[in-house]
Amino acid sequence: MKVGYARCSSVSQDLGVQLETLKKVGCGKIYQEKVSGTSTQGRDELKECLDYVREGDELVITRIDRLARSVLDLQLIVKELSDKKVNLSATEQSINTKTPEGKCFLDMLGVFAEFETNLRKERQSEGILRAKQKGVYKGRKSSIDADKIKELKDSGLGASAIAKEMNIHRDSVYRVLKG
Repeated sequence: MKVGYARCSSVSQDLGVQLETLKKVGCGKIYQEKVSGTSTQGRDELKECLDYVREGDELVITRIDRLARSVLDLQLIVKELSDKKVNLSATEQSINTKTPEGKCFLDMLGVFAEFETNLRKERQSEGILRAKQKGVYKGRKSSIDADKIKELKDSGLGASAIAKEMNIHRDSVYRVLKG
């Protein structure tokens, strides 16, 4: 059986093209999610997909970066599939783990996917640093009511009690009281 997996990074992105492609190549079941691919953490549909596939199945993706963006994650997924005797293939790349050439190409693409992620993080960090130097970037606005914390402290509550009352971590209470 061909089992498809489609992923995009954000809710605003569209999975339509991937889903259409996976249906065209005959995937009987398709897992889909909108979550970052930089880690396998929090990717419930991927986990469910990997649990679902059985010996003789083929996991089909459109591109390797839809499955993983780190070489380690990719290798772990491929090993899990290999141990289950499940083939992996991609519709837009010459990946097919049935052949040595397909496995080699898969590894190379994994390296490039991770490299791309690292470059993107570096550019993002540089942009944030420049914005901070210009005084434009202030970070995320605090979601904690500092006045309420001070008010509760003045009423005699300790940090643990304040944290419990406000449903926040005690460290956050200390941070507000210190500042």
